[in-house]
Amino acid sequence: MQISYFHTSEHVPLISPPADGGPDAAVVIDVLRATTTIAWALQNGAEAIQAFASLQELEAAAEAWPAEARLRAGERGGERVAGYDLGNSPLAVTPALVGGKRIFMSTTNGTRSLAAVREVPLLLTACLPNRTAVARLLLERGCQRVWVVGSGWEGDYSLEDSLAAGALASALCELAVAPHGQVQFTNDEMLAALALWQQWRQDPETCLRVASHGQRLMGLGDHDSDLACCSAVDTLQVVPMQAEPGVLRAS
Repeated sequence: MQISYFHTSEHVPLISPPADGGPDAAVVIDVLRATTTIAWALQNGAEAIQAFASLQELEAAAEAWPAEARLRAGERGGERVAGYDLGNSPLAVTPALVGGKRIFMSTTNGTRSLAAVREVPLLLTACLPNRTAVARLLLERGCQRVWVVGSGWEGDYSLEDSLAAGALASALCELAVAPHGQVQFTNDEMLAALALWQQWRQDPETCLRVASHGQRLMGLGDHDSDLACCSAVDTLQVVPMQAEPGVLRAS
């Protein structure tokens, strides 16, 4: 397996078919907090997550869905969009609230990364809680070229997404024994992400707290529980997978 890391959607190359050297799988990461929230929402019984880069597109799609079976989740600048049912907290997507419902979601960064790789044959989302489950699925599917895409913050690098990319790479290396073969890193960004994980693997929550976005969230209010949830490693088995363009369901 060849694996590359792009730390924001802006760095993702133009996508070509796998036969022409493009990826046969992509994994989107937004540790704080979109992909963590997506994983927990599906774990807690949401029917699907439908992701949108813009609030306008979200509103139009949500209006066409039965009111009793939908929730709107909107986040900008780390805070919930006024009037929406949810923001972007993994703690808010409780079974009682999201069970059986479709969540129409738009966030500052993560949903842009999902849009950037929407055409890849296999599209997954990862976070620290499900990193080993994602690694296992990639190997079971026999993926040969994988792009890991971070979400950053408004186009800039984010420490926590690279930490999770390194955590995923580490899990792949641990699991990739025969018949799966070896994992090869195809760019320096992936090697750097792995080194970052090796530095912080014993204390990922502190890494999230010192990261600029962790600092931003703490400046907005009490997000201690969110930070603890987002930094918990291998607590989930659910793997969000794109079932149709823009729609994620539990694999």
